[in-house]
Amino acid sequence: MLIQRRAFLMATAAALALPGSLGWAQKTAQARSSRIRLTGLRAPIDIVEDELGVPHVRAGSLHDAYFGQGYLVARDRLFQIDIDHRRDMGRMAEAFGAAFVAADKAARLFHYRGDIDAEFATLPPGVLECAQGYVAGVNARIAELEADPAQMPLEYGILGLRPMRWDVRDLVRARGIGMGDADDEVRRAQMQAKGVLEVDQLMAPLRPAWSYRVPEGLDCAAVSEADLGVLLPSARPVPFEAIEEAALDPAERRADRFAQGSNAWTIAASRSATGRPILANDPHLGIGGFSPRHMVHLTAPGLDVIGGGAPGLPGIMQGHTDRFAFGRTNFHIDQTDLFILRTAQEDPDLYWHQGQWKRFETYEDEILVKDGPPQRVTQRYAQGRPIVAQDPARQRASAFATVSMLPGGNMRFAIIAINLAKDWTSLRQAFRIHTSPTNFHYADIDGNTGWQTIGYTPVRPRHDGLFPAPGDGAFDWTGILPVEDMPHVYNPKEGWFASANQMNIPADYPYDKKIISFSWSDPFRYNRISEVLNAQPRHSIADSIALQHDVQSLPARALLALLPDALSPEAAKAAGLLRRWDCGIEADSAAALLYEMVMPELLAGFRDLVVPAAARAFIPSVNLFEMLAILAKPDGRMGADPVAARDALIDRALAAGWRKAQADAGADPAAWRWGDLHRVKITHPLSSLPGIAAAFPPIEGGRSGGDSYTPMARGFNARRGYQVSHGASYLLVADVGAWDNSRFLLLPGQSADPRSPRYRDFYPRWLAGEMQPLWFSRQAVERHAAGRILLTPG
Repeated sequence: MLIQRRAFLMATAAALALPGSLGWAQKTAQARSSRIRLTGLRAPIDIVEDELGVPHVRAGSLHDAYFGQGYLVARDRLFQIDIDHRRDMGRMAEAFGAAFVAADKAARLFHYRGDIDAEFATLPPGVLECAQGYVAGVNARIAELEADPAQMPLEYGILGLRPMRWDVRDLVRARGIGMGDADDEVRRAQMQAKGVLEVDQLMAPLRPAWSYRVPEGLDCAAVSEADLGVLLPSARPVPFEAIEEAALDPAERRADRFAQGSNAWTIAASRSATGRPILANDPHLGIGGFSPRHMVHLTAPGLDVIGGGAPGLPGIMQGHTDRFAFGRTNFHIDQTDLFILRTAQEDPDLYWHQGQWKRFETYEDEILVKDGPPQRVTQRYAQGRPIVAQDPARQRASAFATVSMLPGGNMRFAIIAINLAKDWTSLRQAFRIHTSPTNFHYADIDGNTGWQTIGYTPVRPRHDGLFPAPGDGAFDWTGILPVEDMPHVYNPKEGWFASANQMNIPADYPYDKKIISFSWSDPFRYNRISEVLNAQPRHSIADSIALQHDVQSLPARALLALLPDALSPEAAKAAGLLRRWDCGIEADSAAALLYEMVMPELLAGFRDLVVPAAARAFIPSVNLFEMLAILAKPDGRMGADPVAARDALIDRALAAGWRKAQADAGADPAAWRWGDLHRVKITHPLSSLPGIAAAFPPIEGGRSGGDSYTPMARGFNARRGYQVSHGASYLLVADVGAWDNSRFLLLPGQSADPRSPRYRDFYPRWLAGEMQPLWFSRQAVERHAAGRILLTPG
């Protein structure tokens, strides 16, 4: 059936590439149907795939609607979700050998060891049924492939693998391993021990302003990276997607973490050209490997939702229901702490807590190993917190406290609960099981708009989370902030609000009693979004699309304002080109290319000038916002004559950037184009393997404007080249209530199979910023139908 369907789609791909180019009768005739019998389905479901590749699932129950989503994501992205699931479950070694045992042990250390049935019992009504349906859909596709291996994704034959079956209990069990801000805590302790802590503000400024408080009893001189143990990527070397992260130095890891974020804004009807609310969202995630979103429309009694879902996660992350639109950006919550434990000399499995010796909770795991014997590993926990490092000789261990390991931290179910909500009130109930830190944007068909910060926020009565803390119990968390106590607004009088990962805690929020975070992204994207929205008394759908593709650079404006009048000859050439520039990071701009060469030179020179030698090992890079603020008002940190030192610094950066531009882009500035260097290339994460590289040719050739700090975020890491590494691969603009007017983009396409016409069909549209219609009403979907699948119980 799938082969026939692909043949049909390939035959009509050229026509379908132009929405609306065929008459309704022609398209209806071409909308071929297929019928597939699948085990696990409760009743027949109808799937209509529109001419843009978005499937519309029509089911008679919640279970079957999410069955359809699971089946479709496994149809389009099986290897992607399978390898992620295998990694999360700590089952890489059984497929790839002994080199993965350490990674599997680390992954299993972050498995939930509590009562899974009790976790299920706390879920809102209907959520478990949906999750069970999703898992059944994934497994049904796997069974279909096992019965017809010719349809199997190419990776399995090349690697000699078989996909893993899914179990809904694993959605509770796997909680995910992550550093959080533990590396920042360790760095601050080390800097405190060296007497250079204040310099850390140049790299990691505290927002809002805060005085450091070292927890009583913490020996900062004893803290080292060894306390991070398995949290360090280098401690668990894994090929595939993690190998690049493992090779990064700490500065690059931190830069990558803060570079990724999102934009979202919500416009009230009073400020909208449509007379209805508008909600726009473009999540900034990795670009270059597997697409992090998959499109689907799910319909069943009590459910009607469309948008982008995260492959392997049930539900829609960003999109709209028939009642409201919803979007999300990263909010910043300090959700982790590193606790330093004292262990007993005579028995290292005993640790001191609340005035007595307690024994680590231990669990034995067996890791199967390809071409080798199984390996038994012991996992240790203290108060449910994974022990990530242990040094019996020093009577020392590290326990990593993370909200994801708490009872109820079932993030994989929270998105379903949001999809099932009907209004703002029921949404706030769904937020109670939402662990991940998020700015949630909302706009409904009644004209209401809302912003709610969600995510588990630990209550720390005796410390602020900026340093490791003694693990004797004095600094333990005492709960989680209720959703009602988190910052939020409903129908704000300004008529709009936006979030772009900036520090957005209201000024009157009682921060001293409810600490959330001190680490936030720089406000450049938000400030530009705010500038545009404030200037538009009536904001349209087209305005939102334009703003999502805006490449105006506020850091570039700041630099141009600082250019000295008197410059060396080489620097004067660079300054002349920049002064004629409008500060747009356009793909065809020579000045944008020069700017991107100058700024790293300026950052490096500023670091060398202002960071004391004793602190340089801890400060490999400086914060751009902090640097520009200091350059605008130079002080004694820049020497006896700060203004002269600043001007000399800028002169050197301009000259060095000019030379760098000539080396990378050619001797003739008239031929420089930022997009010639800043390209969008998408490759398989395993393309280092010849067989994979041959089967999955790269999707490449596209030039891009933008950078990490423009609203159209097209980030890159200068140490690794200029290729786009993160940005908005999925974009949504929702016309609330007139849903068929909504627009979207998805890079590079729905399918990860190069044999599919949906493999790269959106790549040119995404590069051109040509947003596509997101059809929602039954009439629009039928009018644009390109194929139909009837799934029936087997």
